[in-house]
Amino acid sequence: MIISNLEGSVVDLKKHYDVVIVGAGSMGMAAGYYLSKLGIRSLLIDANDPPHNFGSHHGDTRIIRHAYGEGKQYVPLALGAQELWRELERESGMKLFSPTGVLCVGEEGSPFIEEVIKSAKEFSLPQEILSSGDINARWPGFSLPDGLVGCLEKNSGVLFSEECLRAYRRLGLANGMTLVPNTKVEKIEKFAKGAIVHTKHEQYSADYVVVCSGAWSGKILEGTGIDIPLQPTRKTVSWFECDERLYDSSCFPAFSIDLGNEHYYGFPSMSGSGVKVGRHDGGEKVDPDHFNREYGVGSSDEEECRRFTKEYLPKANGRLIKGKSCLYTLTPDEHFIIDRHPAFSNVMIAAGFSGHGFKFASIIGKIICDFVTEGQTNYDISMFSLQRFTNKFSRN
Repeated sequence: MIISNLEGSVVDLKKHYDVVIVGAGSMGMAAGYYLSKLGIRSLLIDANDPPHNFGSHHGDTRIIRHAYGEGKQYVPLALGAQELWRELERESGMKLFSPTGVLCVGEEGSPFIEEVIKSAKEFSLPQEILSSGDINARWPGFSLPDGLVGCLEKNSGVLFSEECLRAYRRLGLANGMTLVPNTKVEKIEKFAKGAIVHTKHEQYSADYVVVCSGAWSGKILEGTGIDIPLQPTRKTVSWFECDERLYDSSCFPAFSIDLGNEHYYGFPSMSGSGVKVGRHDGGEKVDPDHFNREYGVGSSDEEECRRFTKEYLPKANGRLIKGKSCLYTLTPDEHFIIDRHPAFSNVMIAAGFSGHGFKFASIIGKIICDFVTEGQTNYDISMFSLQRFTNKFSRN
C-alpha cells in the first residue's frame, strides 16, 4: 500500500514497523532485544555494524557499581540493570560479567565519597570503608597517599561490553528483530500518529521511533525542531603492562578514583590484557563526524594516564600495550536524557549517557520497551527529563 505523509512524501507501508530504533549501540540493541521478546516488530538502523569502534561501547570492558557517587537516584537502576545482565548471561550462555569488586576512592568527606556511602546505607548495600593504608596493604598494586578513603563493593564488577551487545544482537535477531547496519539516518518526520525515518535509499514508517544514536543524536534530532545540549567529547583509554601477580582480575578490583580536580577509572588485567586506565573528566570537544580517531595523535593520550599510573599504580606503569579513542556524549549536568520528544509524542529520546551509562544499558533498554508497550515505566526517571533544559530546545 502506497500513501503520502503529512508533507507529501510517498511511503511504502510494506516497510512499516511497530518500532524503528535509530542507533543500535548499547541502549538501542538492548531495547530491540526486549521488544523482540514481546513479539513487537522492530527495526534497528545503525550507521555502522555493532559492536564497532565508532561509538561509546567499544574497548572490551565497563564497570558496573551499585552505590553511586553521581546520585542515589541511580541505585535502583543499577540494581535492576545487574539483574538483567545476569538474566542475559543465563539466556545467552555467554560470559558477560566478572565479579571483581569495585573500589571507589576519594578524599574523605568529598561529595563523591559521601554520596557513595549515603546511597549504600539508604539501599542497604554491602560496603566496606577502607583507609588509604588499608587499601595499600590489601592490594599492594595501589600506592595511595594519606587522606584518601575507599568504598569497596564486592558484589560489583566488570561487564564485557562488546560481548553484551553481541548477546543482545544474536538473541534479538533470533526473536525476529530486524537490523540494518552501515546505514545512516538522514531525517525523521511526522506521519499520522507515528513517524517516518529516512535513509539515503529507503524510508520506513513506524508507530513509534526511538532515537538513541549516541554522539549523533543531536544531529539527527535537529531536523525535528529540537536542539538539546549534547556535547560529543573525544576520550582515550590505555592498557599498560603490569605485574600480573598484583593486578590480575582474580585479586585486584576495578576502581574509580576521584582526586578532586581529576577523576580516573580502571580495570584489573583480564586474562593478561594489562591494566586499563582512563580519565573520566576532561577530554576534547569534537564533531563526531570530523575528528581524529587515532590514538596517540595528541601527547595527552598516553601521558595523562601514564602520570596517574606512575603515582597511584606504580607496578602497572609498564610499556603501553595498546590505546583506543572513544566518545563521551555529555549533557551539561552529566545526567542522562530519557524522555519523549516535546513535539513528536511517538518519538522517544535516550541520549547523553556521559561516560557512565553503559552499566545501565540493560535497564534502559527495558525502560524504552516499557514506554513503547505501556506508555510509562515503573522506574523513576524524572531526573532525566528534557524539561531541565527547557530553555535549550524549541517545540514545533
